[in-house]
Amino acid sequence: MRLAAILVGAPLVAAACSASPSNLEPPGPGTTAPIEVQAPTATVPTQVPQLGLERITDALEEPVALANRPGDDRVYVAERLGRIVVIDGDAIVPFLDLRDIVFSTISEQGLLGLTFDTEGDRLFVLYTDESFDIQVAAYAVDGDGVIVESATPILTVEQPHIYHQGGGMAFGPDGYLWISLGDGGKIGDPDGHGQNTASLLGSIVRLDVDARVPYAVPPDNPFVGTEDSAHEVWAYGLRNPWRFSFDGGFVYIADVGQYEYEEINVVPIDAAGSNFGWSIREGDACFEAEDCQEEGLVAPTFIIPHQRACAVVGGPVYRGSKLPALEGHYFYGDYCVGWVRSLVFDGSKVIAEYDWEADLGRVGNITTFGVDADGEVLVATQEGELYRIVAVP
Repeated sequence: MRLAAILVGAPLVAAACSASPSNLEPPGPGTTAPIEVQAPTATVPTQVPQLGLERITDALEEPVALANRPGDDRVYVAERLGRIVVIDGDAIVPFLDLRDIVFSTISEQGLLGLTFDTEGDRLFVLYTDESFDIQVAAYAVDGDGVIVESATPILTVEQPHIYHQGGGMAFGPDGYLWISLGDGGKIGDPDGHGQNTASLLGSIVRLDVDARVPYAVPPDNPFVGTEDSAHEVWAYGLRNPWRFSFDGGFVYIADVGQYEYEEINVVPIDAAGSNFGWSIREGDACFEAEDCQEEGLVAPTFIIPHQRACAVVGGPVYRGSKLPALEGHYFYGDYCVGWVRSLVFDGSKVIAEYDWEADLGRVGNITTFGVDADGEVLVATQEGELYRIVAVP
């Protein structure tokens, strides 16, 4: 993306997997039952509410990711320089300090992702280390504290450049850990990672972190059993997927574009092996070519031209209770201009679009979205602000 407890002891040891294929024999059959994909429940309202921003705090330091912990009503915030804090009412409570092992030279590096497992007793983090490679690690959580000495390396992904790190993480409805990784950077993906299934870069990675340590490869990942593709890859052809979310058996992926288009891709979670087209294509146009081979590419669900946008930030599908007219609306924003918009997806196509800039104004340099314990939409800015989107009476 184009974004202008205390840890002690030795740094984490690099995990066993890099950006090349693992070629591990995947143990099966995995840990969860298949997910039934159903058409999402969404509303195209005849009258939309007027929205406003309720400021929760303006005292964060470059928040870049938000997470919810099962059984906990508070919101967990990852700050880019390496600190994780908890929003507890009006208080900002320190939770885990990783600043000794998180390194960055630009704003696309640092602590970029966090998520909790489905039981809430393990915290997973994604960050760039002193070599500026991606590290994914897990920590045991006991009550309100992190067991620092429990740090377990999960995955190392070597980075060829300093841009397009991606860094989204979430547990899917299938119980697996999903991770979004950018193509590694430089203009036009010169190393060809987006179309290289042997690399984890430019892809969505899907891991079973319950079957064994550090992880097992889910047996239904699309490249299991192949010799020339990474078994961890679930989908590929992405430039810099800056945030993804799940809803009703679908995954919504916001992918930052380069010159002309941002895109949002929505596919069922059983659409393993999807190729979203980068760098053959940017949006629905051939990239730096008059024509290109588009057979087998998944068309973008929604395209955002660059007239008033530079870097799309993906958000959640609204499933709260205070804005019933917006049930099923997928929220997203732009980092540079700072607008917030939503769209309605009916399971096959976008059937409605909404621009909330007249209501919310230009929020700031939006870095991430999230939800609170009630499912209400949260939005954070690089300037350190965290807002809740609310209805204006």
